[in-house]
Formats: sequence, structure tokens, C-alpha cells
Amino acid sequence: MKALLTSFVLSIGAAMPAFADLVTVSSPKSVTETADALAAAIEGAGAKVVARVDHQKAAAGADLEMGEAQVLIFGNPKIGTPAMQADIRSALYLPLKVLVYADADGKTQLTYDDPAAMFEELDIPADAEFLKVMTGALGKLTAKAAQ
Repeated sequence: MKALLTSFVLSIGAAMPAFADLVTVSSPKSVTETADALAAAIEGAGAKVVARVDHQKAAAGADLEMGEAQVLIFGNPKIGTPAMQADIRSALYLPLKVLVYADADGKTQLTYDDPAAMFEELDIPADAEFLKVMTGALGKLTAKAAQ
């Protein structure tokens, strides 16, 4: 099961563009505390955490070292489905993801792709309501996790 999930996550990453516009929020808490707070905020908002990938733990399992980094993959079909109805290729970017990591200075950061930039090359209107909802939700969830 772990190998299948790892393969799935790697295949998603390979399909993604180099970088959309990234939004970063600083947190005074540790990576784990921030990721836990983000998971709680996601569930509290009625969305579901689909997966939580601990990259540091995976690296250690391969006898490699890296800094703390966790990705929370989450969504709400009521928000994501309209994006996929507008352009099925948006499924390459969904569910949404937030990276929680320790930067070079050891400070905890939350980083995510701006939804409008993610979908920019797709046939999705820039004023689509679901883009506003995704953008607002990511902002609120990461701000809450960083408190």
C-alpha cells in the first residue's frame, strides 16, 4: 500500500508544471505541530485530508537525510468537482496540497500553489466562483494553522 501511494504521489508530481505562483505563510510552531494544526483546520472546515506525506520519514527509510517536510493533500468534492467539470485537466492539480517544511533557517513555512495560477493554462474562467473559494480556503486554513 505504501509503495502504491508513493508511486501515485510521484506520478502526480511528474505531471505538474515547474512552479505556479507560490504562496508562503510562516508559522511559529514546529513542522509537526503546524501540520497537525493544518489537518485539524481542514477537517474542521468540512474537507477531508486524503493523505499526509512525511518526506523526511520517507528519506530516512531509504537511509537518506533531509529537513522536515510534510505535504497534506486534501479536498472537498463540493469545491473541486466544479473545477473538474469546467476542465477535466484540473484534476491534475486536485486535491489541493500544502507543503509544511523547515526552511534553511529552521523556520516553519507553509507553501501552496495559488489556484488561479495553477489553472491559468486551462479552460477555466479567471472569475470562476470555485477559484475564489479555493483561494479563500487555502488562505484561511494556512493562517489558522500558523497561529
